[in-house]
Amino acid sequence: MMEGKNSTHVQAGSVPKGANFLLGGLAGMSAIVFVQPLDLVKNRMQLSGEGGAGREHKTSLHALVKITRNEGILGLYNGLSAGLFRQATYGTVRMGIYQSLYDHSTSEDGTHPSAAKKFLAGVFAGACGALVGTPAEVSLIRMTADGRLPPEKQRGYKNVFNALVRITGEEGVGALWRVGYCGCGGGVFASTVCVCV
Repeated sequence: MMEGKNSTHVQAGSVPKGANFLLGGLAGMSAIVFVQPLDLVKNRMQLSGEGGAGREHKTSLHALVKITRNEGILGLYNGLSAGLFRQATYGTVRMGIYQSLYDHSTSEDGTHPSAAKKFLAGVFAGACGALVGTPAEVSLIRMTADGRLPPEKQRGYKNVFNALVRITGEEGVGALWRVGYCGCGGGVFASTVCVCV
């Protein structure tokens, strides 16, 4: 069968440009559904013993059992909306920009970009992803940590959008980019390593 001059044909093995963004976000969001309980346990263990208090959890299994006992099985999914939103923003932007830059840097004859170009693409993609995804990360950490606080100190965010609105209203827009000791910069470094490897 012959195709006309103006036929839109996608070559075998090629992916439309916009699909890079969509596929990157969907892959990350799919993974979050399975790893959210582990992320919650990790966050709780990192916060355990904060402020000089004794460690609340001896092991990951101890944390998992204690959280399930105190908050129920669905308690393991506290912050799921923030995790999904983080991947929808961070994962989509990071993977989409990196793949676009990678494709742009690939020469006509199919020669792949040098390690230096891939590194720079990773830095840029990671920076963009961290900038866009950090507000969701702040919400995620707060939502997953809420269950370890006394009831009177719990924030009680209903979902990621409620968290974003309340954080902005109560603490100002800048609070959305404050994460730990390294803020958004740590996300840039981590993203660069993850994307380039």
